Amino acid sequence: MSLRVYNTLHGKKEDFKPLVPGKVGMYVCGVTVYDYCHIGHARANIVFDIIYRYLQYSNYEVTYVRNYTDVDDKIINRANERGISSKELSEEFIRAFDEDMEALGLHKPTHEPKATAYIAEIVTIVNTLIDKGMAYEADGDVYYSVGAFPDYLKLSKRNMEEMQAGARIAPGEQKRNPMDFALWKAAKPGEPSWESPWGPGRPGWHIECSAMSSSLLGETFDIHGGGRDLIFPHHENEIAQSEGASGKPFVNYWLHNGFVNVDQEKMSKSLGNFFTIRDILKTYDAEVVRFFILTAHYRSPIDFSDQNLKDAQAGLSRFYEALQVAHDAVAGCSEEGTPGEEASQLEEQFQAAMNDDFNSAQAIGHLFEGARAINRLAAEKKFRKKADKVATVRQLSRTILALGDVLGLFGSEPAEWLHRQNLRGLAALSLTEPEIDTLIAQRLQARTDREFARADQIRDELAAKGVELLDSPTGTTWKIK
Repeated sequence: MSLRVYNTLHGKKEDFKPLVPGKVGMYVCGVTVYDYCHIGHARANIVFDIIYRYLQYSNYEVTYVRNYTDVDDKIINRANERGISSKELSEEFIRAFDEDMEALGLHKPTHEPKATAYIAEIVTIVNTLIDKGMAYEADGDVYYSVGAFPDYLKLSKRNMEEMQAGARIAPGEQKRNPMDFALWKAAKPGEPSWESPWGPGRPGWHIECSAMSSSLLGETFDIHGGGRDLIFPHHENEIAQSEGASGKPFVNYWLHNGFVNVDQEKMSKSLGNFFTIRDILKTYDAEVVRFFILTAHYRSPIDFSDQNLKDAQAGLSRFYEALQVAHDAVAGCSEEGTPGEEASQLEEQFQAAMNDDFNSAQAIGHLFEGARAINRLAAEKKFRKKADKVATVRQLSRTILALGDVLGLFGSEPAEWLHRQNLRGLAALSLTEPEIDTLIAQRLQARTDREFARADQIRDELAAKGVELLDSPTGTTWKIK
């Protein structure tokens, strides 16, 4: 099955055919760097990280561009509140963003441009639009004339007449049409500015992405991504100004991820349900957050809650437990057996799910089937004497790890990851790790002395306190129930 993606522009799934066979150009709108990133930013960036990874896994050479918006009203206002320059503020939060994305296990894009580094390119595009009669200058401001672009609103599918009826021109604006939008803003006291043919000023938000994407990927490229909240006005305006300037199609495939709700409500600082990535990572492992996000299809809304994160943590632990089972089961066994078809079938199922518009939720479901197969095979009597079964478990484990890497999962050693989760869970129990280790040692001694009743008593005591013992050929481990 070839890759199919849902194209917002046409409202349907389409076969993916890049402009240049074997190569993909992808632009994803980055953050406006004036504050710490929240769970919504985590979702958007993780979604396009797995798209990037899967395209590479599918043998595409990908040029991935994700920008920083480092000049904007919000940046200017926050910098003025703190008494620092916009440059100082934006650099502070670019560093914070990079730290958060590294913590979440994202691969670095090919290019990470800053809007302020593309002022010359922005001015060139604005000049072109003015020359073509698609933009106009008014006292140092430059506006795009939406009436000059017949295809305006083709992405969002909105009704122009209804929108114009509700649109208003703000005081100080000299728009000819309330729907027109700013390409260039005349300088104001206390704001950063650059020279231009219309006087000192700064770019509007939308034109920044048009300049960065066309400079790094060309006037037409394959994929443009972002959150659903960007469809209008940001992406709609990008299309208008980019196609208005070049006369060519801007993007072939528009991909948008769904919203994040918090306990079934829209995330909002006013509602007190606003969570930054770094706040969440104080309680949950970064891989748990990533796993939680990938267990929903990227276009679907997802509900962020403490219970859903706990469920994700439990689900991820099931994978690591199966990988540990595989490690222990095949330890010391030769590789003479012939594996069955389970691993190759798993890879085919994984590819089919991801080729269906990057359905990570379904792909993870297939990986769960592989984990269950490991547990089932390893539990068979005299398993270690069955060379083909040993080979199958070994190959299933390797395949799960390889496919997990495509999703940015399973990067820790199973024993280390499970131990880390156990330590997190111990905080709620009236036990310490040394106390558990002492009881495990006492139980081992009791079994050695054939005092099986005492050994069972220790297991039951730990179970009553929420600790489950796991016996394997390599020893006894424990986990929080």
